[in-house]
Amino acid sequence: MDDKSNKLILVPILAVLFVMIGYQYICPAGSNSCHFRTGEKLRGITPPTTQSPPSADFYRDQELEEDCPPKFVPRFNFTEKDLKRYVDFNIKGDDVIVFLHIQKTGGTTFGRHLVRNIRLEQPCDCKPGQKKCTCHRPGKQESWLFSRFSTGWSCGLHADWTELTNCVPVIMDKKEAQKIRRNFYYITMLRDPVSRYISEWKHVQRGATWKTSLHMCDGRSPTQDELPTCYVGDDWSGVTLLEFMDCTYNLANNRQVRMLADLSLVGCYNLSSMNESERNDILLHSAMNNLKHMAFYGLTEYQRKTQYLFERTFNLKFISPFTQINSTRAANVDIDEVTRQRIEELNFLDVQLYEYAKDLFLQRFQFTRQREHQEERQKRREERRLLREQKAYLSKQQDDEEEATTEDYTSQVARW
Repeated sequence: MDDKSNKLILVPILAVLFVMIGYQYICPAGSNSCHFRTGEKLRGITPPTTQSPPSADFYRDQELEEDCPPKFVPRFNFTEKDLKRYVDFNIKGDDVIVFLHIQKTGGTTFGRHLVRNIRLEQPCDCKPGQKKCTCHRPGKQESWLFSRFSTGWSCGLHADWTELTNCVPVIMDKKEAQKIRRNFYYITMLRDPVSRYISEWKHVQRGATWKTSLHMCDGRSPTQDELPTCYVGDDWSGVTLLEFMDCTYNLANNRQVRMLADLSLVGCYNLSSMNESERNDILLHSAMNNLKHMAFYGLTEYQRKTQYLFERTFNLKFISPFTQINSTRAANVDIDEVTRQRIEELNFLDVQLYEYAKDLFLQRFQFTRQREHQEERQKRREERRLLREQKAYLSKQQDDEEEATTEDYTSQVARW
């Protein structure tokens, strides 16, 4: 009787132990597969979700739209070729980026980004206390960047488009001691004309002159009669805004158009070669055309978009994001509406160029973003398609294995 009771007690104990061992085998510790929640039978069991890793462009996605006009309506018609900007920049080959630095357009900040903030296989060598950096190609003693902070003012202080296009190839051949067929990619920065003009006035007021600029055109610099100075003495320190505006041959007037146009088309600085209206029209259209065909240009007022478009154009990534600084010296100068209108009149060519440049810049941004989003959606669709095909393949493979097992079992039964 006692033996029979002991056997009855032992059976359920062994059963419990068997279940526990089986549970541990099927659902090991730390597994999420056997965690049940209240109401799962009603809702269905869903796999746990994981947050995707943050994108490297997260700060752009969040802030790129912040400086965009709320209702941007394009005014100019551009072709897809005009909007599509991609340079297969070969830093190990013979490609050179040439930075046309227009005064008071944020070029100093952007120039520093080029030598200090780009993620490169061989970064520029920037020594403390020195303005210029050595920007060599990987494994070569050749420069891939022609700018103030890499090659210095090799074509003259703040050389313009006319000077650079004639000078850069010659200078590069001299530096490399050989003639090479290079691809030159010109880039620049532009700024709102009124803000730029006020910023230049403040800079000149503190003693800046840029009097060592060469202004080379058709093989020579302008004469004193062709390009008089606005001041007597070493500089124009302490000049008032009214005095600055009253100088009719002030190079600050329409500086951006003049520095981006082909001055050879209008007889350089010889104002007697044609009437003023014809000269202005040629200069404006030349500047617009040169700007449109440049590899890249940015706008001071759109720092994040400038960074975004540069990275997509040259397939180069910056280490740190650009910062939009609105508290500039120009922004802190209060001018009345009459003064503003006078500045706009003095810079009427720059105003038209900037409207054109801003329109093209924002259209390029929208075009690039839309194309990027389309590529991302296409990539996700392709990933989903591949996943479906993989699941279908695995399911078919499993069905084939089960069918083969069944056939094998049937054949064994037939043999028995």
